[in-house]
Formats: sequence, C-alpha cells, structure tokens
Amino acid sequence: MSSVCAIVVTYNRKQLLRECLYAIAGQSRPPERILVVDNASSDGTPAMLKDDFADVELLALSTNEGGAGGFHEGIKQAHAEGADWMWVMDDDTIPEPDALAELLAAPERLGTASPPALLASRVVWRDGRAHPMNAPWPERTRVERVIDGAERGLLPLRFATFVSLLVHRGTVDRHGLPLKNFFIWSDDVEYTSRALLGGDLAYLVPTSVAVHKTERPHFFLSAPPDRFYYHVRNTLFIARLRGRGRRDRVVRVFILVTTVFQYLRRDPSAAGAAAILRGLRDGLTSPPAG
Repeated sequence: MSSVCAIVVTYNRKQLLRECLYAIAGQSRPPERILVVDNASSDGTPAMLKDDFADVELLALSTNEGGAGGFHEGIKQAHAEGADWMWVMDDDTIPEPDALAELLAAPERLGTASPPALLASRVVWRDGRAHPMNAPWPERTRVERVIDGAERGLLPLRFATFVSLLVHRGTVDRHGLPLKNFFIWSDDVEYTSRALLGGDLAYLVPTSVAVHKTERPHFFLSAPPDRFYYHVRNTLFIARLRGRGRRDRVVRVFILVTTVFQYLRRDPSAAGAAAILRGLRDGLTSPPAG
C-alpha cells in the first residue's frame, strides 16, 4: 500500500489548524503521517500541537517563509523520508471524510502503469460553491485526453493549487521542489505547470472534496494591494524562469497585462498602482528562483 504524508502549512491560525487536523485524522483512509510546517507562529501553535496532537510531526521554521517556503520544506522532508504521496494543504483546508480515499482511488480508474503526477480535490467555499481561488484550469489542447478523462470521471488539468493536492514522489524526483522565494501566491501554479509542461499528467477528482475556509470567497483580483503585489511579481518570475517555453511565457505576460488592467478598474487607488509598480520592478530585477 502506498504511504501518504499529509503536509499542512500554518501561520498563526491554531484554531483553523485544529479543525484541519481533526478532518485529516478522521479520513476514511487516513494518511500514515501528518507533518505540520509552522511558519514561526506566535499564537501558541507548537504548544497546542504538543498538548493535543501528539502523533502529529512538527517542522518548526525559524522565520515566516510564507506558503511557498512552507510547502518547499514540507515536501522536501516528506520526500526524503520516503513518502509515496504528499497530500498538501494550508491550515484553512478542511477535507471531507472521503477526500483522501477518493484521490488514491483515481489511479485505478486510469489503468496506467505509472500513477499521475498530481491529483487535485474539488475545492469549495463554506457555502458549497466552487472557491474562485482554486477553480480548476482544465486541459484544452488535447481533446482526446479530456474525453478519456470524462469517461473515467476525471478532469485533466493544466495546473492546480496547493489546497488538498496529492503529489507523487516521482514528481519531486523529476521536477524538484516548489520555489521558496515566491513567498505566497503562484508558487503552486508555477510548480504544477512546471511538472505538466515536462510531460506529466494531473487530474481533478470531483468526488474528492475539500472546503477552503477563507473569510471570503476571494481571489487575486479582490485582494488588497499588498497581496496583489505578489501576483504581479510572481507572474513575472514565472515568465522569466528558464525552461518555460515561448508560448508559456507569452501566456504569462498576457495574464499579467489583463489582470493588472482588471485590478486597476476595480481599485483605481494610489496604493493599488504603487503595489503594481513595485511588483513590476521586483519581478523584473530580482532573481526568479533562488
């Protein structure tokens, strides 16, 4: 049987983390290990884990490295310690009881010799609607793959987010780790699209469901300026990375241009414009990987 390590990245949200961990432990097919990566929380998270979740492993980072740094370190440790699958999520992800079992059942539906690189849950908000931050981006260029996936109850993907995502260890062998310097946002898009551009396969498993308990069903266009900065900077980082094809670079630049104009229409403030300019400057001058 394949071994699964659940990886939860947390920062100062111990009550949500508690709910997340109870949901993981209550899976119909629980993971063999649970690893919490704590981004230097100051709210008593380590003490809570020690007192209430003795079986949960803790990787305590000395500084807040953001979601990107947390996933980098968590996947690195779980892979080094032999996990076959790494089930990654933030602390505000509440998987439904059969979420992991449904993800693990998907490779049998495909009937292939080797498992897919990535398997993603269907992510909803608190009210059951699809969460806009984690909306699936389906494969559109290979129709035969879409039809085959539909026949098997799966949706081929172009990229996925780190909200109840199952990553096979072979993906790490072939494509390395998420990039730490993204800090937040787009690190998952970069990593999963990197794997899929390299020829790997990813699928959405609609019968696997996770609730993303953000305060609002927001996405990057409704973010405050200090967060939209990361969208601008990190999209430029992706376009500048070595190994991305010309078509992918053009797509990233197109996404950046259109989303910047959309954001300015929604928030024509001086703070919004300043965040965009800082993102453009840092995205063009800072190393995209390191």
